[in-house]
Amino acid sequence: MKIAIVGCGAMGSVYAGLLAACGHDVIAIDRWREHIDAINQKGLRLEGASGDRMARVRAYVDPPNETVDLVIIAVKAAQAGVAAQHARCMLGGHTVVLAIQNGLGSAQDVAAAVGEDRLAVGIAAAFGASLPEAGHAHHNGMAAVRMGAYGGLDADRLEAVAAAWRDAGFNAETVPDVAGMQWEKLICNVAYSAPCAITGLTVGQVMDDPEMSVVSQAAAIEAWEIARALGISINVQDPVAHVRAFAARIPDAKPSVLLDLERGRKSEVEFINGAVPREARKCEMRAPVNEVLTALVKQRESLNSR
Repeated sequence: MKIAIVGCGAMGSVYAGLLAACGHDVIAIDRWREHIDAINQKGLRLEGASGDRMARVRAYVDPPNETVDLVIIAVKAAQAGVAAQHARCMLGGHTVVLAIQNGLGSAQDVAAAVGEDRLAVGIAAAFGASLPEAGHAHHNGMAAVRMGAYGGLDADRLEAVAAAWRDAGFNAETVPDVAGMQWEKLICNVAYSAPCAITGLTVGQVMDDPEMSVVSQAAAIEAWEIARALGISINVQDPVAHVRAFAARIPDAKPSVLLDLERGRKSEVEFINGAVPREARKCEMRAPVNEVLTALVKQRESLNSR
C-alpha cells in the first residue's frame, strides 16, 4: 500500500517505522521541520518493544499532491479536522482515511472534511510512544490497534487496512462497534492522562501510588458508569481491573497529556477527561472527578502559556 501518515509525532512515527519496515510506501507529514529533515537524511529510527531498526520513509512538511491508498490521521484530537482538510489533496476514489486519536469528538471533525463513507476510526492501546530526538521514535508497547467503520465504509476495504497493519507486526483487528471501542479506551485514558499530567508520574507510578491510584480509579469508574448510562456496549465488567491491566503493559509510559505539558503545549485533555462530563450531561448525570481533573490540567496549561 501507499500510506500517508499525517502527524508524524511519537505515535505517528511508530506507525510509519513499522509500516515502512514491512515494505509499504510510507509518506510522513509533520510540521516539525527538524524531524522531517532528519528522516529524509538518515531514515527513521524506531526502537523499543518492536526492536531497534531504521526505516526509509519519505517525509514532508506539507502533504504532497499524490494519491495514496490509506491516509492515517495521527495528530492530536484538537487538530484532527484541520489535518484531514489538508490531506484532501491525497485522496482518490479508493482512498481510506483512518483517524486514530485519543478521547471522543475528533472523528466528527474528520468526517466533515473527508466524508463518512471512506472513514475508519481507530484506537491504539498500550504503546507509550515518545520522540527522544528528531528522526528517532521509541515505544514501550504495542498491544493492539482496533478499527471500525465510521459510516458506510465497506467491510472488505476496512479489512484490507487491518491486514496491512498486521503485516507490519501490529495486533490489528476490525470491530463492529466504534462507540464501544472508543469508550473502552477512554476509560483507560481518563485513569492516567490527567493524573499523570498533574503529578508528573508515569502510568505505573500512578497505578501504584497510594493516593493517586484512588483518584485514577475514581476517574475510570466514573467514565464506566457514564458509558453504561448512555447505553454504550462495552466489554468491561470491572473498570479498575481494566485500567490496572492497561497500566501493567506500559508502566514506564508518560501519557501524551503529560508530554504536552512538559513541552509547554496545549494538551488534548478536553477530548479525554473533559469528554466525560460532556457526555454525562447527555444522560442528565455529572462527572465531578473528571471535571476537576480537567480543570487542574487546564490550569497548568494556562501557567505554561504565560
